[in-house]
Amino acid sequence: MDQQQQNTAISRAEAEELIRNKLALLPDQPGCYLMKNGEGTIIYVGKAKVLKNRVRSYFNGSHNGKTQRLVSEIRDFDYIITSSNMEALILECNLIKQYHPRYNVLLKDDKTFPYIKITNETHPRLEVTRRVVKDKGKYFGPYPNAYAAQQTKKLLDRIYPLRKCGTLPDKVCLYYHIGQCIAPCEFEVEPGQYETMVQEITKFLNGGHDVVKADLQRKMEAAAEELNFERAKEYRDQIINIDAVIEKQKITMNDALDRDIFGYAVEKGWMCVQILYMRQGKMIERRGTTFPYYGEEYDDFMTFVTQYYSDNPALPKQILLPLPASEEEESAEMTSNSADEFATMLHNWLKVKVLMPQRGRKSEAVSMAIDNAKIALADKFRLIERDEERSIRASEGLAEWLGLPEVRRIEAFDNSNIQGTNPVSAMVVFTDGKPDKKEYRKYKVKTVVGADDYETMREVVRRRYERMLKEQLTPPDLIVIDGGKGQISAALDILHNELGLYIPVCGLVKDAKHKTAQLMTGDPPEVVPLPRDSQEFYLLQRIQDEVHRFAISFHREQRGKSMIASQLDAIPGIGEKRRKLLLKHFGSIKKIREASIEDFKPLSIGEKLASEIIAALNDNEKEQEKEKE
Repeated sequence: MDQQQQNTAISRAEAEELIRNKLALLPDQPGCYLMKNGEGTIIYVGKAKVLKNRVRSYFNGSHNGKTQRLVSEIRDFDYIITSSNMEALILECNLIKQYHPRYNVLLKDDKTFPYIKITNETHPRLEVTRRVVKDKGKYFGPYPNAYAAQQTKKLLDRIYPLRKCGTLPDKVCLYYHIGQCIAPCEFEVEPGQYETMVQEITKFLNGGHDVVKADLQRKMEAAAEELNFERAKEYRDQIINIDAVIEKQKITMNDALDRDIFGYAVEKGWMCVQILYMRQGKMIERRGTTFPYYGEEYDDFMTFVTQYYSDNPALPKQILLPLPASEEEESAEMTSNSADEFATMLHNWLKVKVLMPQRGRKSEAVSMAIDNAKIALADKFRLIERDEERSIRASEGLAEWLGLPEVRRIEAFDNSNIQGTNPVSAMVVFTDGKPDKKEYRKYKVKTVVGADDYETMREVVRRRYERMLKEQLTPPDLIVIDGGKGQISAALDILHNELGLYIPVCGLVKDAKHKTAQLMTGDPPEVVPLPRDSQEFYLLQRIQDEVHRFAISFHREQRGKSMIASQLDAIPGIGEKRRKLLLKHFGSIKKIREASIEDFKPLSIGEKLASEIIAALNDNEKEQEKEKE
């Protein structure tokens, strides 16, 4: 065990001792707990009716693989006591928003949905926005379907001639000439004219399509009677557009209320939540989101709902939620009580009616949301299984083409340099046809001078497989080299003649467009006639693209560091120690260049040297700009 591993083991042992001591002191009260990793970063926030029982459960008994990953990273925890379970729920929501822990629900659900806004201006405008601010504007939404929001705005732009431009121009524009703007830039507009349009738009966006359609119908008939057929056609087109926007509203309830209807399903540590949006009693849209959950399923569902409304200022008149499901009678009663508390809390917090219907049309609507969640989750796992099967079949097929018993683990190498500068290499690993990113490795080339791809390959293969032998790591079933005969021969020479290893090696040759063209293997190497439209060829393409991407990104990183170092090192009076101090203090070359002379005083750098540093870096930037030109 090397020193670094020993230090890690010690810190882990110390963490285990710390956790054991803190577990013994946990209270049997409600509250929130915050799990931390070795760096002190909060990685998970949870709530509990009884903190002692919930937090201890993470460190006792067995867990599924997903929760094991969370637990394996925990090195410490904190907790906050609350006066009730519902207070803990609100606190949990606030803590998640503050710390963004990567293991919490909604981690992947970072979408912001668009709203239609009527601006609060002298000459109001309609706009689609994803930001809701307290600016006295009127907001309608959110629209889970961004395209629907844009189409609705376009429809309203055609019907109501509000201002379209951000700033008033000097004269009328095209919108005035096509009847979509009343041109406040040139003509006086009565305030009442705007007020009438804003009221009608508000009525429309709140579901009053029928009233707007009836008004357009009346105007169309009046225009036709006046033989103004062109105007009548415009009104007819607007009616058709309204029908097109609302044609999906098939499911209705007679009470014409706005509702959000929730359903959820869980499987294999994942939760899918579906929200059905009902406006004016009509089902207009649905939205689904899928994420891993780490606590009790109904608790995490409640967390999702709470967070959803803390970020969503547009509220319906009614929220419909599913009842908790549990096979154990005692557990069902406890969860049901929590659900009732939650519904009451949500009602008091949002001032919205929250129901958990057990029968009737509302219950059927919740069941529909649950069914949608089940189907979406099943589809997710079917796609995963399909991809896994395809990847495994491609690996099996590749083994057949190469005459190998199996190809489960592939290690692929690529080199990167620009005219021999900052040479690096990278290795990626694919297991059963899928990338295994925790196994990726980066190599700074140490012994090769200049752009010598063969010698670079020899060095990196030697370093990788010497370590494999030393640490008794599992060897790959196949080594993939980016290159042809020369690179393959270089790798085989190291493996066979220096290390005594007989791992199969193949090379991927690129065409003039830098795309995967041929597979070569053997000693001496020969082309394998692999069909270019096969899954096996597609797998090799993905491997070559991935190792190239990984190598290039590492090379750019090293080149960037080298360029920074060279810029500072070229300045008299700046050595390695002072260079590191400058970068640590300012953070980047750009910030050093933009700093004032006073900013250098905390580093004990006088005015003369500070002036020389700033001048040198500015001169360097000007030279770089000239090179670009």
